Amino acid sequence: MAGAGMTLMHNRLDDYKCDANEVITFKLVRDESDLENNEGFHPDMTHQIFGEQENIFGYKELAIQLFYSAAKLTTYVNIKYTDKVTPEKDDGLQPDDVIGALSKEMPPGYYTNIDDFSAALAKDANFKPYGELLHSYTVDKDGKDRQFEIYKTDIDCPGFREYHERLQTFILYFIDAASFIDVDDERWSFYLLFEKYKCNGNPMYAIAGYMTVYNYYAYPCRTRPRISQALVLPPFQKQGHGAQLLQTFYNGCYGNSDILDITVEDPSENFQRLRDFVDARNCMKLKSFQPEKLCEGFDDDMQHEARLKLKLNRKQTRRIYEILRLKATSEADKEKFRQYRLDIKRRLNIPFQKNGRDFEKLQKALRPDELSATLSCMSLEQRHQYLEKAFEEQTEVYRHVIERLNMV
Repeated sequence: MAGAGMTLMHNRLDDYKCDANEVITFKLVRDESDLENNEGFHPDMTHQIFGEQENIFGYKELAIQLFYSAAKLTTYVNIKYTDKVTPEKDDGLQPDDVIGALSKEMPPGYYTNIDDFSAALAKDANFKPYGELLHSYTVDKDGKDRQFEIYKTDIDCPGFREYHERLQTFILYFIDAASFIDVDDERWSFYLLFEKYKCNGNPMYAIAGYMTVYNYYAYPCRTRPRISQALVLPPFQKQGHGAQLLQTFYNGCYGNSDILDITVEDPSENFQRLRDFVDARNCMKLKSFQPEKLCEGFDDDMQHEARLKLKLNRKQTRRIYEILRLKATSEADKEKFRQYRLDIKRRLNIPFQKNGRDFEKLQKALRPDELSATLSCMSLEQRHQYLEKAFEEQTEVYRHVIERLNMV
């Protein structure tokens, strides 16, 4: 009977478990009317807040509201539920501390009273973006032109430090393995994307995304900017804003002789695809990347011109060459496509060769016995299979970029 009782209790407690990704709702609030509508968006991930399982225990019909004023990011946090477990009625079980988990990653000063939050919205009317305006553009959304502006700032801009503390909370929910940066390091730069709109005839602003860049030292007297974080908020995604943000940053680098080249810190698949699109679009305008040159293979002219004019490093330049050569190669032309396949496979095969930088890196990273096992564990047939699979996976990624290029 005891076992049956435990089973009944477990079944009852199933109603008190929920997926954190489903019960959290973000909302960017422009005015009080937004508080009443059902518009909002959910996080992509919550494991950095609620653990690897991304579950919350202890509440029935849980709903977590994370509202931000669209301009200043003044924050309102609220949790609702119809019932929760208690130690008295549930054999000592405690509900998860939801507010505690959320507040660990949020700066103090957020509201828990909706009336106080609503009253604070009026102060947003005076909000002006931080830093220097770099670029403005319009996007046709549902038949209406919407205006956007990109600004560059640093942490010493009055008011921006506190603003950034609120802004960076989004990365934990939308960028995997994200962490807050040390803003006291003066080498950080920040690029902010706002929508500019009119309310009662007055210009207003709503945050749409941002990007952080760290300016590394490059010997002997130059810099190597590294893109660290880039996020376009869900209501603004798939509208071309990521490409606008990245290109605006690029434009500020091109004429700067102090910059050696540009790198990206551990890019996600989505950001790498964005980077590939923007870089390929730019390289298509270069003399060394014209179709007749691409078919002759990767050469020093491509590397030199891409670094000189676009600040691309060698690895990314080679990748863009492969994308654009595939774009210029008809798969119906069996011989040209065979030559392309061989070219890519030669590059993929480099780690197996006992020369070159990749082999040297393996030598440094592995003990002799580990190195031998790594290279000898594959038979020739297995290596061919690996190369073929790697080629197919690589070109599948490239085709997505080419599809977007063809739409430009």
